[in-house]
Amino acid sequence: MMKGLVLSGGKGTRLRPLTFTTAKQLIPVANKPILGYVLDHISRAGIKDMGVIIALETGEDIRSYVGDGSKWDVNITYILQEPLGLAHAVKTAQEFLGDDNFVMYLGDNLLSERLEKFIKKFNEEELDALLLLKEVENPKQFGVALLNGKGEILKLVEKPKTFISNLALVGVYIFSSRVHEAVERIEPSWRGELEITDTIQEMIHIGCRVKAEILSSWWLDTGKKDDILSANTLILDEYSKTEVKGIIDQKSKVSGRVKLEEDARITNSTIRGPCVIGKNCVIKNSFVGPYTSIGNNSRIINSAVEYCVILENAVVDSIDRLEESLIGRNAKVFKNQKHKTLKLHIGDYSEIEI
Repeated sequence: MMKGLVLSGGKGTRLRPLTFTTAKQLIPVANKPILGYVLDHISRAGIKDMGVIIALETGEDIRSYVGDGSKWDVNITYILQEPLGLAHAVKTAQEFLGDDNFVMYLGDNLLSERLEKFIKKFNEEELDALLLLKEVENPKQFGVALLNGKGEILKLVEKPKTFISNLALVGVYIFSSRVHEAVERIEPSWRGELEITDTIQEMIHIGCRVKAEILSSWWLDTGKKDDILSANTLILDEYSKTEVKGIIDQKSKVSGRVKLEEDARITNSTIRGPCVIGKNCVIKNSFVGPYTSIGNNSRIINSAVEYCVILENAVVDSIDRLEESLIGRNAKVFKNQKHKTLKLHIGDYSEIEI
Protein backbone atom coordinates (compact mmCIF):
# COMPACT_ATOMS: atom_id res chain seq x y z
CA MET A 1 0.00 0.00 0.00
CA MET A 2 1.26 3.48 -0.90
CA LYS A 3 0.30 6.45 1.31
CA GLY A 4 0.80 10.15 0.82
CA LEU A 5 2.40 12.65 3.20
CA VAL A 6 1.81 16.29 2.28
CA LEU A 7 3.80 18.93 4.14
CA SER A 8 1.68 22.03 4.69
CA GLY A 9 3.32 23.57 7.74
CA GLY A 10 6.10 26.12 7.86
CA LYS A 11 5.89 29.88 8.32
CA GLY A 12 6.39 31.05 4.72
CA THR A 13 8.80 33.80 5.75
CA ARG A 14 9.92 34.47 2.16
CA LEU A 15 6.34 35.41 1.21
CA ARG A 16 5.63 37.82 4.02
CA PRO A 17 3.62 39.98 4.52
CA LEU A 18 1.12 37.81 2.62
CA THR A 19 1.80 34.78 4.82
CA PHE A 20 1.10 36.68 8.02
CA THR A 21 -2.57 36.07 7.25
CA THR A 22 -2.63 32.90 5.16
CA ALA A 23 -0.71 29.65 4.69
CA LYS A 24 1.76 29.79 1.80
CA GLN A 25 0.31 26.54 0.41
CA LEU A 26 -3.05 28.28 -0.01
CA ILE A 27 -1.78 31.11 -2.20
CA PRO A 28 -3.59 30.58 -5.51
CA VAL A 29 -2.14 30.22 -8.98
CA ALA A 30 -4.70 30.42 -11.78
CA ASN A 31 -7.20 31.03 -8.95
CA LYS A 32 -6.58 27.65 -7.30
CA PRO A 33 -4.45 27.10 -4.17
CA ILE A 34 -1.10 25.47 -4.81
CA LEU A 35 -2.05 22.77 -2.30
CA GLY A 36 -5.01 21.87 -4.51
CA TYR A 37 -2.69 21.01 -7.39
CA VAL A 38 -0.56 18.89 -5.05
CA LEU A 39 -3.59 16.91 -3.87
CA ASP A 40 -4.72 16.52 -7.49
CA HIS A 41 -1.30 15.14 -8.37
CA ILE A 42 -1.20 12.59 -5.58
CA SER A 43 -4.82 11.43 -5.91
CA ARG A 44 -4.42 10.94 -9.67
CA ALA A 45 -1.64 8.45 -8.85
CA GLY A 46 -4.21 6.29 -7.07
CA ILE A 47 -3.17 7.18 -3.51
CA LYS A 48 -6.24 7.35 -1.28
CA ASP A 49 -4.79 7.67 2.23
CA MET A 50 -3.00 10.96 2.93
CA GLY A 51 -1.47 12.54 5.98
CA VAL A 52 -1.31 16.33 5.92
CA ILE A 53 1.31 17.99 8.11
CA ILE A 54 0.04 21.28 9.52
CA ALA A 55 1.43 24.02 11.75
CA LEU A 56 -0.28 25.55 14.75
CA GLU A 57 -0.41 29.01 13.14
CA THR A 58 -2.02 28.05 9.81
CA GLY A 59 -3.48 24.61 10.48
CA GLU A 60 -7.10 25.78 10.65
CA ASP A 61 -6.81 27.45 7.24
CA ILE A 62 -5.48 24.22 5.75
CA ARG A 63 -8.27 22.20 7.40
CA SER A 64 -10.86 24.63 6.09
CA TYR A 65 -9.66 24.21 2.51
CA VAL A 66 -8.90 20.48 2.43
CA GLY A 67 -11.70 19.30 4.72
CA ASP A 68 -12.11 15.54 4.87
CA GLY A 69 -10.53 15.06 1.44
CA SER A 70 -13.77 14.09 -0.31
CA LYS A 71 -13.14 16.72 -2.99
CA TRP A 72 -10.22 14.55 -4.12
CA ASP A 73 -11.80 11.21 -3.15
CA VAL A 74 -9.10 10.61 -0.50
CA ASN A 75 -8.99 10.07 3.26
CA ILE A 76 -7.21 12.81 5.20
CA THR A 77 -5.38 12.53 8.53
CA TYR A 78 -4.11 15.83 9.97
CA ILE A 79 -0.77 15.75 11.80
CA LEU A 80 0.40 18.74 13.85
CA GLN A 81 4.15 19.37 13.69
CA GLU A 82 6.54 21.90 15.13
CA PRO A 83 8.67 23.02 12.15
CA LEU A 84 11.96 21.22 12.90
CA GLY A 85 12.85 19.91 9.45
CA LEU A 86 11.52 17.57 6.77
CA ALA A 87 12.88 14.48 8.49
CA HIS A 88 11.21 15.62 11.68
CA ALA A 89 7.92 15.72 9.74
CA VAL A 90 8.48 12.07 8.77
CA LYS A 91 9.19 11.22 12.40
CA THR A 92 6.07 13.05 13.56
CA ALA A 93 3.97 11.15 11.00
CA GLN A 94 5.39 7.71 11.82
CA GLU A 95 2.25 6.47 13.57
CA PHE A 96 0.15 7.38 10.51
CA LEU A 97 2.66 5.93 8.03
CA GLY A 98 3.25 2.66 9.85
CA ASP A 99 5.13 0.14 7.69
CA ASP A 100 3.72 1.44 4.40
CA ASN A 101 5.60 2.97 1.50
CA PHE A 102 4.74 6.62 0.96
CA VAL A 103 5.13 9.63 -1.29
CA MET A 104 6.26 12.76 0.57
CA TYR A 105 5.26 15.91 -1.30
CA LEU A 106 5.95 19.48 -0.18
CA GLY A 107 2.69 21.41 -0.33
CA ASP A 108 4.21 24.51 -1.95
CA ASN A 109 5.87 22.66 -4.86
CA LEU A 110 4.51 22.08 -8.34
CA LEU A 111 5.57 19.43 -10.86
CA SER A 112 4.68 19.02 -14.51
CA GLU A 113 5.39 15.28 -14.63
CA ARG A 114 2.92 12.81 -13.15
CA LEU A 115 3.80 10.56 -10.22
CA GLU A 116 2.66 7.24 -11.67
CA LYS A 117 5.86 6.44 -13.56
CA PHE A 118 8.03 7.20 -10.52
CA ILE A 119 5.89 5.03 -8.24
CA LYS A 120 6.10 2.24 -10.83
CA LYS A 121 9.91 2.45 -10.88
CA PHE A 122 10.03 2.48 -7.07
CA ASN A 123 7.88 -0.66 -6.85
CA GLU A 124 9.42 -2.60 -9.72
CA GLU A 125 12.99 -2.06 -8.53
CA GLU A 126 12.04 -2.61 -4.87
CA LEU A 127 13.68 0.63 -3.78
CA ASP A 128 13.81 2.17 -0.33
CA ALA A 129 14.02 5.73 -1.64
CA LEU A 130 13.50 7.37 -5.01
CA LEU A 131 14.50 11.03 -5.22
CA LEU A 132 13.40 13.44 -7.90
CA LEU A 133 16.09 15.88 -9.04
CA LYS A 134 16.16 18.93 -11.29
CA GLU A 135 19.01 21.01 -12.67
CA VAL A 136 19.00 24.51 -11.15
CA GLU A 137 21.02 27.69 -11.59
CA ASN A 138 21.23 28.44 -7.86
CA PRO A 139 22.13 25.16 -6.09
CA LYS A 140 23.19 26.96 -2.89
CA GLN A 141 19.50 27.48 -2.12
CA PHE A 142 18.59 23.77 -2.19
CA GLY A 143 19.59 20.35 -1.03
CA VAL A 144 21.67 18.90 -3.88
CA ALA A 145 22.79 15.44 -4.98
CA LEU A 146 26.10 14.29 -6.45
CA LEU A 147 25.73 11.31 -8.79
CA ASN A 148 28.23 8.88 -10.29
CA GLY A 149 28.33 7.87 -13.94
CA LYS A 150 25.63 5.25 -13.37
CA GLY A 151 23.21 7.78 -11.94
CA GLU A 152 23.66 6.47 -8.39
CA ILE A 153 23.77 8.90 -5.49
CA LEU A 154 27.21 9.45 -3.98
CA LYS A 155 26.52 12.37 -1.69
CA LEU A 156 23.78 14.72 -0.53
CA VAL A 157 24.35 18.20 0.89
CA GLU A 158 21.78 20.67 2.24
CA LYS A 159 22.33 24.20 0.86
CA PRO A 160 26.02 23.71 0.01
CA LYS A 161 28.31 26.68 0.54
CA THR A 162 30.61 25.50 -2.26
CA PHE A 163 29.53 23.96 -5.57
CA ILE A 164 29.29 20.17 -5.72
CA SER A 165 26.34 19.71 -8.07
CA ASN A 166 23.53 21.61 -9.78
CA LEU A 167 21.02 18.79 -9.23
CA ALA A 168 18.52 20.00 -6.62
CA LEU A 169 16.24 17.72 -4.64
CA VAL A 170 12.73 18.43 -5.81
CA GLY A 171 10.19 18.54 -2.99
CA VAL A 172 8.88 15.06 -3.85
CA TYR A 173 10.26 11.81 -2.39
CA ILE A 174 9.16 8.18 -2.36
CA PHE A 175 10.21 6.13 0.69
CA SER A 176 9.88 2.68 2.16
CA SER A 177 9.46 2.23 5.91
CA ARG A 178 13.25 1.95 6.25
CA VAL A 179 13.37 5.74 6.24
CA HIS A 180 12.19 5.65 9.87
CA GLU A 181 15.28 3.67 10.87
CA ALA A 182 17.49 6.31 9.25
CA VAL A 183 15.65 9.22 10.87
CA GLU A 184 16.30 7.71 14.32
CA ARG A 185 20.05 7.57 13.58
CA ILE A 186 20.63 11.21 12.56
CA GLU A 187 21.25 14.30 14.69
CA PRO A 188 19.92 17.84 14.19
CA SER A 189 21.94 19.96 11.77
CA TRP A 190 23.55 23.32 12.51
CA ARG A 191 20.11 24.79 11.77
CA GLY A 192 18.65 22.75 14.62
CA GLU A 193 16.58 20.68 12.19
CA LEU A 194 16.42 17.02 11.22
CA GLU A 195 17.42 17.24 7.57
CA ILE A 196 16.00 14.95 4.89
CA THR A 197 19.38 15.05 3.11
CA ASP A 198 21.07 13.62 6.22
CA THR A 199 18.35 10.98 6.43
CA ILE A 200 18.83 9.82 2.84
CA GLN A 201 22.61 9.84 3.29
CA GLU A 202 22.11 7.59 6.32
CA MET A 203 19.85 5.30 4.28
CA ILE A 204 22.68 4.84 1.81
CA HIS A 205 25.09 4.19 4.70
CA ILE A 206 22.93 1.39 6.16
CA GLY A 207 22.55 -0.33 2.82
CA CYS A 208 19.16 0.87 1.59
CA ARG A 209 18.41 0.90 -2.13
CA VAL A 210 18.38 4.58 -3.09
CA LYS A 211 18.06 5.92 -6.63
CA ALA A 212 17.30 9.23 -8.34
CA GLU A 213 15.35 10.42 -11.35
CA ILE A 214 16.15 13.71 -13.10
CA LEU A 215 13.03 15.57 -14.20
CA SER A 216 12.80 16.43 -17.88
CA SER A 217 10.07 19.03 -17.44
CA TRP A 218 9.42 21.98 -15.15
CA TRP A 219 9.39 22.09 -11.38
CA LEU A 220 8.66 25.10 -9.18
CA ASP A 221 9.29 25.74 -5.51
CA THR A 222 6.74 28.48 -4.92
CA GLY A 223 8.45 30.05 -1.94
CA LYS A 224 8.83 33.61 -3.25
CA LYS A 225 6.78 36.19 -5.15
CA ASP A 226 8.51 35.57 -8.47
CA ASP A 227 7.98 31.81 -8.04
CA ILE A 228 4.24 32.38 -7.61
CA LEU A 229 4.14 34.49 -10.78
CA SER A 230 6.12 31.86 -12.71
CA ALA A 231 3.82 29.09 -11.47
CA ASN A 232 0.79 31.14 -12.48
CA THR A 233 2.26 31.54 -15.98
CA LEU A 234 3.00 27.84 -16.40
CA ILE A 235 -0.40 26.70 -15.13
CA LEU A 236 -2.23 29.15 -17.37
CA ASP A 237 -0.06 28.10 -20.32
CA GLU A 238 -0.67 24.39 -19.85
CA TYR A 239 -4.20 24.14 -18.51
CA SER A 240 -6.23 27.24 -19.28
CA LYS A 241 -9.22 26.98 -21.62
CA THR A 242 -11.75 29.49 -22.85
CA GLU A 243 -14.78 29.34 -20.59
CA VAL A 244 -17.12 32.32 -20.38
CA LYS A 245 -19.83 32.29 -17.71
CA GLY A 246 -19.87 36.00 -16.94
CA ILE A 247 -21.09 38.98 -18.93
CA ILE A 248 -19.07 40.83 -21.59
CA ASP A 249 -20.52 44.03 -23.03
CA GLN A 250 -20.29 44.97 -26.72
CA LYS A 251 -17.59 47.58 -26.15
CA SER A 252 -15.17 45.02 -24.74
CA LYS A 253 -12.67 42.87 -26.65
CA VAL A 254 -11.66 39.42 -25.45
CA SER A 255 -8.96 37.32 -27.13
CA GLY A 256 -6.94 34.22 -26.30
CA ARG A 257 -7.87 31.64 -23.67
CA VAL A 258 -9.92 33.47 -21.06
CA LYS A 259 -11.81 31.87 -18.19
CA LEU A 260 -14.52 34.18 -16.92
CA GLU A 261 -16.38 32.89 -13.88
CA GLU A 262 -20.04 33.31 -12.96
CA ASP A 263 -21.40 36.82 -12.33
CA ALA A 264 -18.15 38.46 -13.47
CA ARG A 265 -18.76 41.56 -15.59
CA ILE A 266 -16.49 43.03 -18.28
CA THR A 267 -17.33 46.60 -19.32
CA ASN A 268 -15.52 48.67 -21.96
CA SER A 269 -12.33 46.67 -21.42
CA THR A 270 -9.77 44.57 -23.27
CA ILE A 271 -8.92 41.09 -22.00
CA ARG A 272 -6.06 39.05 -23.47
CA GLY A 273 -5.51 35.48 -22.38
CA PRO A 274 -4.36 33.25 -21.03
CA CYS A 275 -5.96 34.58 -17.89
CA VAL A 276 -8.64 33.72 -15.36
CA ILE A 277 -11.12 36.13 -13.79
CA GLY A 278 -13.00 34.92 -10.73
CA LYS A 279 -16.65 35.01 -9.69
CA ASN A 280 -18.41 38.36 -9.23
CA CYS A 281 -15.42 40.37 -10.47
CA VAL A 282 -15.84 43.76 -12.12
CA ILE A 283 -13.45 44.80 -14.90
CA LYS A 284 -14.32 48.29 -16.11
CA ASN A 285 -12.50 50.65 -18.50
CA SER A 286 -9.41 48.49 -18.10
CA PHE A 287 -6.88 46.23 -19.77
CA VAL A 288 -6.16 42.75 -18.37
CA GLY A 289 -3.11 41.26 -20.03
CA PRO A 290 -1.83 37.70 -20.41
CA TYR A 291 -0.80 35.55 -17.44
CA THR A 292 -3.04 37.33 -14.96
CA SER A 293 -5.26 35.67 -12.36
CA ILE A 294 -7.89 37.75 -10.58
CA GLY A 295 -9.60 36.29 -7.50
CA ASN A 296 -13.31 36.31 -6.72
CA ASN A 297 -15.07 39.61 -5.93
CA SER A 298 -12.17 41.76 -7.10
CA ARG A 299 -12.48 45.02 -9.04
CA ILE A 300 -10.15 46.40 -11.73
CA ILE A 301 -11.24 49.93 -12.62
CA ASN A 302 -9.56 52.36 -15.06
CA SER A 303 -6.36 50.34 -14.88
CA ALA A 304 -4.01 48.08 -16.84
CA VAL A 305 -2.72 44.87 -15.23
CA GLU A 306 -0.54 42.16 -16.71
CA TYR A 307 1.42 39.14 -15.41
CA CYS A 308 -0.16 39.51 -11.97
CA VAL A 309 -1.72 37.32 -9.30
CA ILE A 310 -4.50 39.24 -7.58
CA LEU A 311 -6.30 37.51 -4.73
CA GLU A 312 -9.94 37.75 -3.61
CA ASN A 313 -11.73 41.03 -2.84
CA ALA A 314 -8.86 43.20 -4.10
CA VAL A 315 -9.31 46.58 -5.76
CA VAL A 316 -7.02 48.12 -8.39
CA ASP A 317 -8.26 51.57 -9.34
CA SER A 318 -6.77 54.17 -11.70
CA ILE A 319 -3.35 52.53 -12.00
CA ASP A 320 -1.75 53.20 -15.41
CA ARG A 321 0.14 49.93 -15.41
CA LEU A 322 0.53 47.19 -12.82
CA GLU A 323 2.71 44.22 -13.70
CA GLU A 324 4.68 41.37 -12.08
CA SER A 325 2.73 41.92 -8.88
CA LEU A 326 1.25 39.70 -6.16
CA ILE A 327 -1.69 41.43 -4.48
CA GLY A 328 -3.22 40.02 -1.29
CA ARG A 329 -6.85 39.55 -0.28
CA ASN A 330 -8.88 42.67 0.45
CA ALA A 331 -5.97 44.88 -0.65
CA LYS A 332 -6.50 48.21 -2.41
CA VAL A 333 -4.16 49.85 -4.90
CA PHE A 334 -5.27 53.21 -6.22
CA LYS A 335 -3.89 56.61 -7.16
CA ASN A 336 -4.74 60.25 -7.56
CA GLN A 337 -2.12 61.22 -10.18
CA LYS A 338 -0.30 59.69 -13.12
CA HIS A 339 2.56 57.31 -12.36
CA LYS A 340 4.86 54.89 -14.15
CA THR A 341 4.77 51.09 -13.99
CA LEU A 342 4.39 49.56 -10.52
CA LYS A 343 5.76 46.24 -9.25
CA LEU A 344 4.21 45.25 -5.93
CA HIS A 345 4.04 42.43 -3.37
CA ILE A 346 1.55 43.40 -0.71
CA GLY A 347 -0.30 41.40 1.89
CA ASP A 348 -3.95 40.97 2.81
CA TYR A 349 -5.86 44.09 3.87
CA SER A 350 -3.10 46.42 2.58
CA GLU A 351 -3.98 49.80 1.15
CA ILE A 352 -1.64 51.64 -1.25
CA GLU A 353 -2.33 55.12 -2.54
CA ILE A 354 -0.04 56.38 -5.32
